Amino acid sequence: MLAASESNLLAARELMAFTLGFHIVLASLGVALPAIILTAHYLGLRRGDEDAMRLARRWSKAMAVTFAVGAVTGTVLSFEFGLLWPRFMERFGDAFGIAFAVEGIFFFLEAIFIAVYIYGWKRLSGWAHFWSGVPMLVSGVGGAFSVVTANAWMNTPQGFTLDAAGKVVDTDPLEVLFSPAWTHEVPHMILAAYMVAGFLFASVYAVGMLRGRRDRHHRLGLLIPLTIACIATPVQIFWGDLAAREVADHQPAVHAHLLVSLHVAVKLQRHVAIRRHEARAPRARPRAPSRRPPRPPGPRSTSAPRGGRAPGRGRGRSHRRRARPAPRRPRRPARRRPRRSAAGRARARPGRAP
Repeated sequence: MLAASESNLLAARELMAFTLGFHIVLASLGVALPAIILTAHYLGLRRGDEDAMRLARRWSKAMAVTFAVGAVTGTVLSFEFGLLWPRFMERFGDAFGIAFAVEGIFFFLEAIFIAVYIYGWKRLSGWAHFWSGVPMLVSGVGGAFSVVTANAWMNTPQGFTLDAAGKVVDTDPLEVLFSPAWTHEVPHMILAAYMVAGFLFASVYAVGMLRGRRDRHHRLGLLIPLTIACIATPVQIFWGDLAAREVADHQPAVHAHLLVSLHVAVKLQRHVAIRRHEARAPRARPRAPSRRPPRPPGPRSTSAPRGGRAPGRGRGRSHRRRARPAPRRPRRPARRRPRRSAAGRARARPGRAP
């Protein structure tokens, strides 16, 4: 297998990180989107708001697409556990697989009720359709709980015993699921999912409003997810601090690694900012060499040049005075001849009758 030898360990980690980098965004949308959709659906039913109902229906279609793509990436991850980490799964699979078995149940429940909710538009009554979407919310949170408890168990393993050969025996499912680290890891992940989905969907309607679409549809599409994300943000700050303190107390080596990674990230950002500043700064262009032959050196004159200026002053300027144009003479206004009478015009033009 890929991670069977130490030479392939880095490649296995990079492949796992690449897949998780895609899956975590889609999983966050699958966890938090049902709450955002049901909020818009509730407002539409309670207030008779057509814009809110239109938003709920449009967001449900987006949720179906992200859920389908997330199912594909999740399936790839399940295969990678066995292909990339065969020794780990062979030894601890009986305990590690409990959380993923529970996650499979929540996954299929969410898939079923997403199909019911989308199919129920214009086929179920208002409140019956709304309550058919509540299991989506519960199963999404349950799936996040079960997956994160698997990670919490790896940080604080318990609920099993090892035999003489070093294999896991006598597993306790409840102790495996509720290891000491789940109390700060599970809320941290769920709050992060609500922040990701809320700010992501709010940004779409924020861009629309910046482009001049300031109708009620866009204002409501911005307000609902942004409110949910803003409520989750201060709670996430508190829970993130609690998680960091728990890691520092129970896993000092991991905490030291996080601090080193943060320090390296800050230095890298500073280095990138300096490089960008240097790239944007104007550079002096080298002058092309002159084709004229070099001037032979001669005796340096110390006498003042014409015009009485000292040597060295006024370099690059011409000492000759420009000839000023002669001032133009003002034109005299034309003399206005007095108008002649009819008799006068007859005298000036003989032979014509006045």
